[in-house]
Amino acid sequence: MSPALTSLRPDLSVIAQNVEPGARVLDVGCGDGALLAALRDERGCDARGMEIDPANVAECVAKGLPVIQGDADEDLAFYPDASFDYAILSQTLQTTLRPAVILEELLRIGGRAFVSFPNFAHWRVRLSLLFGGRMPVTRLLPVAWYETPNIHHVTVDDFRSLLDERGIAVEKSWFLNGDKQTSAAAANFRAEHAIFLLSKQR
Repeated sequence: MSPALTSLRPDLSVIAQNVEPGARVLDVGCGDGALLAALRDERGCDARGMEIDPANVAECVAKGLPVIQGDADEDLAFYPDASFDYAILSQTLQTTLRPAVILEELLRIGGRAFVSFPNFAHWRVRLSLLFGGRMPVTRLLPVAWYETPNIHHVTVDDFRSLLDERGIAVEKSWFLNGDKQTSAAAANFRAEHAIFLLSKQR
């Protein structure tokens, strides 16, 4: 496996390793473009991005990455149907105003979608609330409640329930505890982070 893929943030590494080479990819909320660069350079993808932070957009453009400034809640509607093979939303779903609508848009734009998010039902989060009585600050949730961009506190089980309601199929899922993959068994309790590959049910 390429060092460029394994050096990515753990959820991005999982995504990069599972995108088909040569695919057309839209990374929504692409940050500094690390995943885009890896997909372009290591997987031969036509990788494009959307990012809300102008400083990140400028950094991406300086790297030669095709990234535009945009807000997922407002600007995904401008993309044509099936214009990409994959749409990616990593650690961003919980910051959007209407997560269910965002999922529908991802699958309209791309035939398949990778979505990753921190699991707010992880046992450390539960213990922090149970014994400390306060919203937790952890490695994956590193800021206090009044500074966090997270406006929806999603759990693995909540997400699966939403997919069932919307008729969205799970092709594959991965769960991380720290930087390592963990079993899907009791993932709602044990996993710090979840990654799903989604498609529309036929």
